[in-house]
This record gives sequence, structure tokens and C-alpha cells, in this order.
Amino acid sequence: MAAARTAPTPPGSLKRIVAASLIGTTIEWYDFFLYGSAAALVFNKLFFPESDPLVGTLLSFLTYAVGFAARPLGALVFGHYGDRLGRKKLLVLSLLLMGGATFAIGLLPTHATVGSAAPLLLTALRLVQGFALGGEWGGAVLLVSEHGDAKRRGFWASWPQTGAPAGQLLATGVLSALTALLSESAFVSWGWRVPFLLSGVLVIVGLWIRLSVDESPVFKAALAAAEERKAAAGAVEKMPLVAVVRHHWRDVLIAMGARMAENISYYVITAFILVYATTQVGLSKQTALNTVLIG
Repeated sequence: MAAARTAPTPPGSLKRIVAASLIGTTIEWYDFFLYGSAAALVFNKLFFPESDPLVGTLLSFLTYAVGFAARPLGALVFGHYGDRLGRKKLLVLSLLLMGGATFAIGLLPTHATVGSAAPLLLTALRLVQGFALGGEWGGAVLLVSEHGDAKRRGFWASWPQTGAPAGQLLATGVLSALTALLSESAFVSWGWRVPFLLSGVLVIVGLWIRLSVDESPVFKAALAAAEERKAAAGAVEKMPLVAVVRHHWRDVLIAMGARMAENISYYVITAFILVYATTQVGLSKQTALNTVLIG
């Protein structure tokens, strides 16, 4: 059976889709990176105050790490249902999950209020963040690539990737501004909550933009083809993940290995460096954040 032909997306619509994906990924990476900076600067004092400072910092980063453990699971779940229900629906869901978890972190009681329940709640919300980001990143790139024309598909699909550094810049910039405007005690007391609560506003903007985007013609054609196969054969492939691992396992392992080196270096620079600069070198929080911002 011949492959279904799809009409190219008009240039104006394609640019709107690229912008929607870029803004959505920026917001979600803002949420994800914001947690890392806060974990380096204040979470050890707020959620692990009874521990030795070094142990408290390590525990704080441990809650940060669980987000990475949840990302592959989110990618599998969102990837599976994205192929079934559509990219747009799952991207909207990932944005809601990420924004809701980040906003809830801004409202969390600390260890001084609820004791050991505070870090447990923090860890649970971090898991939600990681799970949501696992579905967001690949989904946004896929949506754009499926709308893009064959000649420049790679170019258009590269734009959502800039959401990661844009989110880092936004998160670091907001924290830097707050440390400049507030005293140390005010920032630790309530100022750290402001960037997390700001996520609620950003999510509303992201939803308004993302809901205006239509499903890709490639996905619609693939869905129609799958329905035809189901009608003809009486069955449809239930686990696309199995097919990917079975037929493309080398590509999966190469992609994982390539990302590990880049990711480890990036997070050492953007997250751990804040701890080192403020505790070992003696720089102020604002100076350390500005350094990461410029870098």
C-alpha cells in the first residue's frame, strides 16, 4: 500500500508551530532548571536543616537527581500515548504536570513546619517534574519535525532545542534578580518561592499558545494508515516501544551514550558550581548566579 501523501504546512503556520514549541519547552526547562539552582542555594537549609551542611547539600541534590530517573519513564509513557492520542494532547498534559508541580513547590511547607514530610513532598513533586519533562522534550521536537518540510526538517526541529538554554537563562536570571533585590534572610524566608509561583503565570501563557497548534499532517496520515491496517488485518501494533528496541537498539544506545557526556558536564557547570562558588570560594549568591548566567 502506498504511503499517504501529506500537504506541506504553510510557512506562516509552521513558524507559529515552531514558536509554540519553543515557548513551551522554555517554560518547562525553566521549571526543571529552577529546581536545580534552588537545590544548590537554599533547599539544604529549608528541607534538611538538621543534617551536616555537606550532607544536607548532598540530600538536596539527591532530590534533584530523582527527576532524571523519572525522565526516561515519562518519555516512554508520553511517547506511547502520543502515538495513540496525538502529540498536541500529550504536550498540553506535560505542560500542566510540570507547571503544577513547580507551582506546588512554591507553596510547600518547609522542615521547620511539617518536619520530615517536607523533603518527602519535595521529592514527590520533583518526580512529577522529571516525568513531565520526559514527555515534553521529545514531543515538542517531534511535533515541529512532522510539520516541517523534508528539505529543512532538521533546521526547524532544532528550534525547540533552544528552549533548554533559554529556560536556564530565565531561571538563573529571575533568581539573580531576587538575590539582588532581597536580603539574605528574606530570600531564604520567602523570596525563593517567587520564581516557583511565577511558573503558574508562565504555564497559562504556554497553554494559550500551545492549544492554538494543530496536530501534524504526518501524524494524521499515520493514524489513518494505522486504522486501515487495523481494519484489514484486525489488529494493530500495541507496543511501539518493543519495535523500537527490537529494530533500532543500536541507535538507542548510541543516543544515550552521546547525551551522557554532554549532560554530566552541563549540570556540573550550572548546578554544582553554585554550591562550590558560594561555600568554598566565598562568592555571594548573586555573583555566583550572574557567573552562570554569563557563562
